Amino acid sequence: MSKKVRTAVFPVAGLGTRFLPATKAMPKEMLPVVDKPLIQYAVDEAREAGIEHFVFVTGRNKGVIEDHFDRQVELEITLHQRQKYDMLEMLSEGLPKPGQTSFTRQQEPLGLGHAVWCARDIVGNEPFALLLPDMLMRSKPGVLSQMMESYNERGGNVIAVEEVEPADVSSYGVVGRGEGPDKGFAISEMVEKPNTEQAPSNLIISGRYILQPEIFGLLSKQSKGAGGEIQITDAMVTLMNEQNFTGVKYKGHSFDCGSKVGFLTANVVFAMDREDIADDFKNELRAVSAELLDNFSIGD
Repeated sequence: MSKKVRTAVFPVAGLGTRFLPATKAMPKEMLPVVDKPLIQYAVDEAREAGIEHFVFVTGRNKGVIEDHFDRQVELEITLHQRQKYDMLEMLSEGLPKPGQTSFTRQQEPLGLGHAVWCARDIVGNEPFALLLPDMLMRSKPGVLSQMMESYNERGGNVIAVEEVEPADVSSYGVVGRGEGPDKGFAISEMVEKPNTEQAPSNLIISGRYILQPEIFGLLSKQSKGAGGEIQITDAMVTLMNEQNFTGVKYKGHSFDCGSKVGFLTANVVFAMDREDIADDFKNELRAVSAELLDNFSIGD
């Protein structure tokens, strides 16, 4: 019987250079989609899937993430005095329970694989989930919850995947598809950022993983790969020789909020999902859309 996945790792040490100057002093993971920061969406997804321990791999100038998942006593007192009980409840719901969060530093920007390795002593000899906050998921149930179903049936390692245009595979880790349905199929191979001609499929790794602790030993010996960084995909390829990997083509949609277009699109879509603002937002879009389309063009 597979060990229960209780811990999730969140790599949040990146510099966010694609969003400068906004991220000069504020972590990119704290950029809001509507009114909630990206990292909160990832934590909420993990909590929905039954995660009990939240491990953040941070870097310099990331202290505000730790503050976000702590109580703000002065704010709570003010909201209570003003009888803003709905806001108090919202803030309380977003907080992990005492003792459920851990923070560790990645001192050098050596890649995702190195960031995961930095969490080794906190995770210990247990399976864990890995969530990349840049990838914002819109799905019900959450993507990690869908992956947990497959993990409980098959054990081993589980990776969330989605389809992209074949011409785009060179920007991602790509998997080969073996036997099984979308909710849990055997992964036959993995390649990091292949050429279109070399890609085993158009199924890309989507920033959600369930991994066994043996990955840490492999990462400790992993040489630098694509981009001069320690790649998690390279270590997973080695682990495939010893353990099974399952792919889950999840039901939902992802937004790459590491890019400006993906981030802006996510704000529009998630605003449309909100009953409290959707109607007003749609009206504003209708009011300006015709003028924007008529009068604006690239270079204006």
